[in-house]
Amino acid sequence: MWSLRRASAHSRRINRSWLGCFRARTAKLDRACHFASDRAGTCTLENEIFGRYNLLNELHHKPAISEKLYVGSCGYCSKAAMGNDNENDEIGGGFLEFETGGMNGIIEESNAEEVDGEVEVEVDEESGNKKEALELLNAITETPNIVDFLSKFTEEGNELSRGEIYLIMDHLRKKQLYWRALQFSEWLERSKQTDFTERDYACHLDCIAKVLGLWKAEKFIEKIPESFRGKLVYQTLLASCVSVLNIKKAESVFRKMRDLGLPITVEACEQMIIIYKRLEKKKIPNILLMMKDQNIKPSFLTYKLLIDAKCQFNDTTGMEKLVEAMRNEGMELDVFSLAVIARHYISVGLKDKADLILKEIEKRKQKGGGLGARRSLLSLYASLGNADEVGRIWKECKADPKQSECIAAIQAWGSLGKVEEAEAVSEMMLQTWKNPTFGYYTSLLNAYIDNNLTSKGKDLVEQMGDIGSWAGPLTWDALVRLYIKSGDVEKAHSILLKVARMKRKKPLYTTYIAVMEHYAKRGDIHNTEKLFQSMRELGYTARFKPFEILVDAYINAKTPIYGLRARMKADNLYPKKEFAGKMALVDCFRKAELSNLLD
Repeated sequence: MWSLRRASAHSRRINRSWLGCFRARTAKLDRACHFASDRAGTCTLENEIFGRYNLLNELHHKPAISEKLYVGSCGYCSKAAMGNDNENDEIGGGFLEFETGGMNGIIEESNAEEVDGEVEVEVDEESGNKKEALELLNAITETPNIVDFLSKFTEEGNELSRGEIYLIMDHLRKKQLYWRALQFSEWLERSKQTDFTERDYACHLDCIAKVLGLWKAEKFIEKIPESFRGKLVYQTLLASCVSVLNIKKAESVFRKMRDLGLPITVEACEQMIIIYKRLEKKKIPNILLMMKDQNIKPSFLTYKLLIDAKCQFNDTTGMEKLVEAMRNEGMELDVFSLAVIARHYISVGLKDKADLILKEIEKRKQKGGGLGARRSLLSLYASLGNADEVGRIWKECKADPKQSECIAAIQAWGSLGKVEEAEAVSEMMLQTWKNPTFGYYTSLLNAYIDNNLTSKGKDLVEQMGDIGSWAGPLTWDALVRLYIKSGDVEKAHSILLKVARMKRKKPLYTTYIAVMEHYAKRGDIHNTEKLFQSMRELGYTARFKPFEILVDAYINAKTPIYGLRARMKADNLYPKKEFAGKMALVDCFRKAELSNLLD
């Protein structure tokens, strides 16, 4: 690893040579950044729906940076669709926390193109210059003090152009080093390396939201010069609110954008559709009516979000009408949209229609959409219980295996109960790749859990501990499920507490729910309340489910609960019929307690 001392020693050698290799493409990169500026604070289609991005893992046993660099757009945003600060880094590891619907089972199929270093290079091919550029980015990533390093770097006569600044920032964000990205942005502003634009302020705001929270991000807006407090800044704040599923804040920011007279874009509307799809589906029509009134044309992403919402509602007719509308607009469904629709048909028992979609995906595979198509087909054929077709697709994958396809195969075999086949795929992965991705361990662990092989799961956990490969929300979720299934809820809880204290990434909402439910069944009020509070601190608020579990804990403990209605009101939640019945049951304990006191 690069230390500050080593990085400083090499800075003169890096000096201008690495800058030279970027100069030829700086104009090109700046043009790309200019194009992306209109989308800052929102996300690309893939990022919004599937959380697609290539994460260069932070583990010590992996290279700090691939030999090939990804140069992405500079629209700094929260990938809000996933609702969890881009935590889906375990390629092929499953989905985050979608409630229901066709998207659930195929999120893993669309995370990133590959993690085998197959990302596009835009660095000069001269090996020396390319090496210098990689060394600089590694140094910035690994140095103990990024501010000291950059200060020394510029004191020695080096400069950073705007294109190079975007490259560094994008690299830090791809590695989810948001704290370093924030330090870098603060240093840029202090050192006057560049004149900040609205896009730069939007980037800085996004980093603050991810590292310090929404409250600090809102305070930062007050410090932004008024001339730069425009659409990009507020769309970034909106996306940050959506990413942590804070519906009250998201609605407040959306209203403020309208009150300030800022243009309401289709991207901003999509952010609201994303959060409503997750939390309050009945409000989606309001956004669509507003889009119609203001003549905001739906994008490809808008249709995909609405198709998934219709699938969640089991509204097959409505979903099919949306597909027809897309085609009338000249938009062709991609493989992942087709997979969402196929999964919906499977879930509602329309096997004939599902087969037609599968045939369409097979055609796409033959036309060159191999990687995504094969991953989707493995999952879908497994959902249909068709082991022969899973075997056929896996045979195609084996000819030129990719990690994401291997992981999809492990998941498919595991869901079919064919653990030996899943283990065979995992053995092939270990022989092919020295350091497989997080998703390898997560998928194999889930296969063991789903097939009640907890002892094998615990053996795998020991291997994971040896190489430090359990540092990701999906893997944490699998670990928690493993210990819950083996009856050791306390161990599951301790893992959850440990990873929450790390504060690098937050555990999944569903992970907390799983542990809470088991404590509630026991009537363990103390630990249920403790987890309830932890969820609130992480931003998992304004949801009925945690309150329902909390009430179940008090019911099972035969103990009255005080102040629950006020707590719900603070989250703008009001009891529904079934939930009101549970609360009435808890109120009976209060009356009994009062009666005992009077006696």
